[in-house]
Amino acid sequence: MKIYRANLVFTPSCDAFCMLPRGYVVVNDAGVIEGVYEQLPAQWSAVPVEDFGDKLLIPAFNDLHIHAPQYRNLGLALDLELLPWLNTYTFPEEAKFCDLQYAKRIYRRFVHELWMQGTMRSAVFATAHTEATLLLADLFIEAGLGAYIGLVGMNRNSPDNLRNTTDQLIQGIRDLKTHLDRHGKQGLVQPIVTPRFVPSCTPDMLAALGKIAHELNLPVQSHLSENKNEVAWVKQLEPDSTCYGDVYDRHGLFGQQPTLMAHCCYSEGEELELIKRNHITVVHCPMSNSNLASGIAPIRHFMNDGVHVALGTDVSGGHNMSMLRAMQYAIQVSKVHYGNSQGKIPFLTSCEVFYLATKAGGAFFGKVGSFEPGYEFDALLIDDTYLNYDHYTLQQRIERYIYLGDDRDIRRRFCRGQELCEPKM
Repeated sequence: MKIYRANLVFTPSCDAFCMLPRGYVVVNDAGVIEGVYEQLPAQWSAVPVEDFGDKLLIPAFNDLHIHAPQYRNLGLALDLELLPWLNTYTFPEEAKFCDLQYAKRIYRRFVHELWMQGTMRSAVFATAHTEATLLLADLFIEAGLGAYIGLVGMNRNSPDNLRNTTDQLIQGIRDLKTHLDRHGKQGLVQPIVTPRFVPSCTPDMLAALGKIAHELNLPVQSHLSENKNEVAWVKQLEPDSTCYGDVYDRHGLFGQQPTLMAHCCYSEGEELELIKRNHITVVHCPMSNSNLASGIAPIRHFMNDGVHVALGTDVSGGHNMSMLRAMQYAIQVSKVHYGNSQGKIPFLTSCEVFYLATKAGGAFFGKVGSFEPGYEFDALLIDDTYLNYDHYTLQQRIERYIYLGDDRDIRRRFCRGQELCEPKM
């Protein structure tokens, strides 16, 4: 049993921060929170308390959409829209991951950066290369970070050196599942079925992925309605489908298993109803949507409609792996919506984006992302004293941290109760 004392800040709901000045969190030996208290109950009086003084203790961040092999392209090639960007910059970089030495060098840096930024759990796209994907999984296990890792399906409209056949892909998913069942650390790292997007996968491949997701009880992740040209292309490729989301749905890849769909900038009408009916998690990636001129996802509309929303950095369409930056961009682009609507569509608040980056994203991993009884203790200890020179309230401190903080403020990192040391570069 471990007890920590600090200024606790978390969001049980998106409506308001819960703040316990100099509060206590009790964590059992399985890394699960037993309770959170303003005053420590007598039953725990014999347990030593680790006191963090005036620092902030917050839930760790969860990135629900990120591309590991694109790490080397951070900040590069953001002068194009989505489809030219993929063909000119992204696909050539991902093709390099057939070289395991290259993959190891880049993936080590990627995992280190996640740790550094306080992202303890993530949903990750790898590439179409099975061996490199197994390597990435091992690096997550070694670091103690949680992840869903996807071997990417691509067998059309992509370079020959990035394609996998349907049989290769399905066998690769089986190999990844077997490997993680054997070597995974307490289930923190798991496979996720990952068609890149409809234009890169034939109907036969999509059907096979739907079947393997059901057979192995695996979640699903992909892209949806990110860019107008992409949406039009899908309509051309799949004329019998009623909408982009319907293509996934017909193949068992749209909520039949827990499903993440990134972007959804142009999801409306029938597609939005399908998202709601099938309980799809929409992953909002505001940095990427801005950088690639894709558009602005109507997140307030989604949230008001009961759609489950989480946040992603979408590296390297997004130029930064910090979930703080993702929160900032989410607020800022929502204010563009607010302005364009003449104030009719309320913008997102600091509390709401903090919730999206912690509890909402953590929900895909189970009871993760909050300081509530029964939740796994994923946490960051934040030293914001250099910002707190004028005796701000806790509310003001967390708001300033969202906008002004960075990885240098994180003093300690916990995932499922275990403190994580800095992983190898």
